[in-house]
Amino acid sequence: MTDWKPRTRAVHSGTRRSQYGEVSEAIFLTQGFVYDTAEAAAQRFEQLGDDEFIYARYGNPTVAMFEDRIASLEGAEAAFATASGMAAVSGALMSMLKAGDRVVSARALFGSCLYVLEEILGRYGVEIVLVDGTDLDAWARAITPETDVVFFESVSNPTLEVVDIEAVAKLAHAQNAKVVIDNVFASPVYSRAFEQGADVVVYSATKHIDGQGRAMGGVILGSEDYIRKTVEPYLKHTGPALSPFSAWIMLKGLETLDLRVRAQTATAEALANALTSHPKLVRTVYPGHPSHAQHELCIRQMGKGGTLIAIDLAGGQEAAFRFLNALQIGVISNNLGDAKSILTHPATTTHQRLPQEQKDLLGITPGLVRVSVGLEDAEDLIADMLQALDQV
Repeated sequence: MTDWKPRTRAVHSGTRRSQYGEVSEAIFLTQGFVYDTAEAAAQRFEQLGDDEFIYARYGNPTVAMFEDRIASLEGAEAAFATASGMAAVSGALMSMLKAGDRVVSARALFGSCLYVLEEILGRYGVEIVLVDGTDLDAWARAITPETDVVFFESVSNPTLEVVDIEAVAKLAHAQNAKVVIDNVFASPVYSRAFEQGADVVVYSATKHIDGQGRAMGGVILGSEDYIRKTVEPYLKHTGPALSPFSAWIMLKGLETLDLRVRAQTATAEALANALTSHPKLVRTVYPGHPSHAQHELCIRQMGKGGTLIAIDLAGGQEAAFRFLNALQIGVISNNLGDAKSILTHPATTTHQRLPQEQKDLLGITPGLVRVSVGLEDAEDLIADMLQALDQV
């Protein structure tokens, strides 16, 4: 298995077959497990053996298959699956931090990530320092010997800034700080985060991993020691367990992940080329396009630009709403990484709770629209975007 390529791992890694020899992974839709004797129950609670389970909140065979498969794909020693992406983010951070600790984070984050940092961790006495994620000098100044954790999105939501994983990890490790990365926009297809210095990687499996708008889920990846001794006790007792049915959906999603994401990326590249310099746009933001400020870093770090684009309409919110309402193919929603192209107006939805000065600082303008490129035909999608812009 160590010689398998990623696409093979995404189909076969972690498979457990019952006595029936099923081809598709079984859904073990059970809360608990039966023991042959009272002595066997006592022994299992004292020390879990290989492939043994106690309670679905602690672990489940279907969930374990998903954890093993995504860990193999990502190049991690171990993984723990959660009920949502935000359960993964909060679980990864809360399990390793305590009052008096210090977190240095990129400022450009999803709104819920900012809430976890500033409202929850801040409330319990963790010092939070926010920096410009693209400014290595700012990272160097902020990461002091007192820093315990460095956190950032490898590609920020929604403005698509790319953070230099290797450079920031070197700065963090020089001060003995752990590096936690939300890697959703890169997806496992374009991720080399552990190779580049990450200690912990989190995903919202709701996004590209499911990729078809069906189920929610998340996963935390890291060393065996971190997952088993830090993450697992916290999540077992606080309870954000992934449903076995959702884990099965994620397993099915992993089988086609590489094919879907690469096809979506090819369309995203074509769409970015078609929209760049459009007269009704202030800017088109796509890390895979040469006009992007971190284009070279993106290609070096990910190899491709990914499935997300941001466009900024010259007429502000009114123009953005006219554009969105004129679409015939792309749908208006707040998810991403889906088979359907999804468009979002961050200023009034996903990031609407941010104070205006923070939106201004992050570049979340009234005209900004985030475009998650789906699996539609590229020519159809480009034509739809262009006709919607004509109506602005």
